[in-house]
Amino acid sequence: MTPSDDEATDDGPADGTPIDHGPADAGPADDRAADDTEATSAERACFEAGVKFGSLYHQFAGTPVSPDSAHSLERAIEAAIENQPYCESVAVDIDVGAVERASEHGYTELTGRFVECSVVVDRAGVRVTARMAMEDGYPLMGVASVER
Repeated sequence: MTPSDDEATDDGPADGTPIDHGPADAGPADDRAADDTEATSAERACFEAGVKFGSLYHQFAGTPVSPDSAHSLERAIEAAIENQPYCESVAVDIDVGAVERASEHGYTELTGRFVECSVVVDRAGVRVTARMAMEDGYPLMGVASVER
């Protein structure tokens, strides 16, 4: 689902201060304001990718997973995250072999050590690809590319 910027539904923080979603017609160029306080389209797109990863990781960490259910869980995670604004695609790969080795009683709980994934966000003409993979024992999330 990829709404235009003027379709944003966030009403802002509880104090009533509206969130600046940026101009609806912001182009892919570096659109930083002269005073350097406004986020660029690329920075907004990277932020959206971070939101998707925060949701993906923290919503599904701890979910019971077995070698038999891993593939259906991958699809469920992808479908859930792709519902979010500006999300173009999500790819989740659960390491079934690692799940099998960690399983006691036929299942284990999902953690970052079992998952590699990527998220593609398109916001205001900027396409960001972000990835998560284990690095030094930690499920590290980061921006892989920014296309203007």
